[in-house]
Amino acid sequence: MQRFLLAILFVFLVVGCRSDSKLEKEIGQLPIEVDITRFDKVFAAASVDELPRLKQEFPMFFPKQYADSIWEKRFSDTLQQGLNREVARVFPSEEKLEEPLRSLFQHISYYFDDFDPPTVFTTTSDVDYQTKVLIADSLLIVELDTYLGSDHFYYEGISQYITATMRPAMIASDVATAYTRKYVAVPRERTLLAKMLYFGKELYLKDLWLPNTPDADKIGYTEEQLAWAQDNEIFIWSYFIENELLYSTDAKLPGRFINPAPFSKFQLELDNESPGMIGRYIGWQIVRSYMDKNEASLEELMAIPAEELFNKSKYKPKR
Repeated sequence: MQRFLLAILFVFLVVGCRSDSKLEKEIGQLPIEVDITRFDKVFAAASVDELPRLKQEFPMFFPKQYADSIWEKRFSDTLQQGLNREVARVFPSEEKLEEPLRSLFQHISYYFDDFDPPTVFTTTSDVDYQTKVLIADSLLIVELDTYLGSDHFYYEGISQYITATMRPAMIASDVATAYTRKYVAVPRERTLLAKMLYFGKELYLKDLWLPNTPDADKIGYTEEQLAWAQDNEIFIWSYFIENELLYSTDAKLPGRFINPAPFSKFQLELDNESPGMIGRYIGWQIVRSYMDKNEASLEELMAIPAEELFNKSKYKPKR
C-alpha cells in the first residue's frame, strides 16, 4: 500500500511539473520587449553645457521647482561622480535588468490583460533606499545606486535589515511589489488581519509573477530569516491567537509585525532571532491556503474581504 501511495504521489508531481512547464513556456512566448534607457550613463557622460538638452529630453528627471544650479553642481559633485562609477561597475550593461524584467512583464501581462509594459529608465538617487523603484503612467524608474550589493561601502550606516535587499537580484522583486499596488486594494479595515492579508495578496501575486525567484527574495528576507519563519510558524500563529491580535486595531501592531524592521516584536527573549514583517509572512501563508482550497480567480482573490478570505482559507500553520 505504501508503495502504491508513493507511486500515486510521484504521478501527481510529474503531472504538476509538466503543467507548470507548459504554462511557463506559454508565458515565455508572449512578445514583450524591454525598452531600457540608461539615464544614469547619459548624465554621467554629459557636461554642464548639455543641461538644456538633458532637460528637454528627460523632463521627468528635472522638476521645474528646482533651479538649474542644483543640477549644475551635480556634474562636479564627488558623491555623484562616485555613484556614477559604482553603478557603471555593477551594471556595465543592461544584462542584469533585461531578462528579469522581460519575464516579469510577461507574467503580469498573462495574468492581467490591462497591463501595458512600461518604458524603463535607470538613474541614481543619492542612495535613496526608500524609493528604489518608481512607477508612473507608462514609466518605470529604477534607481541603480540602491542595488550595488548589500555590503557596499556606500551603504555604511544603513541598517543591515535594509541593506540586505540592496542588491541586483532584488530589482525584479521590488518592481513586482510596485506593480502589485495597482491590483491589490488597500484595506478599509484597520485590523491586523486585514493588513496581513493585504501583504499576503501582494506576495501571492509575486508567487505567480516571479516563479523562479526564491521566497526569501519575494518577501525581502535572508534564507536564514525565511527558515526561522518556517520553523516557527506554529509558534507565531499561536501567539497571534492567544493574544487576540487578529482583529485588534491597536495602532502599535503594524510597527511590531507588519512594517520593515530588524526584528518582529513579540516582547519575548526570542525577538532578536526573528525577522521583521512576520505578519506579512503569515498573511502570505493564509492566502496560499485560500487559493489551494478554493477555486477562486485572481479577480475574486483581489476583491474578497479579509475575514471571508481567512475563514475560507482553513489555514493551519505547518508543524
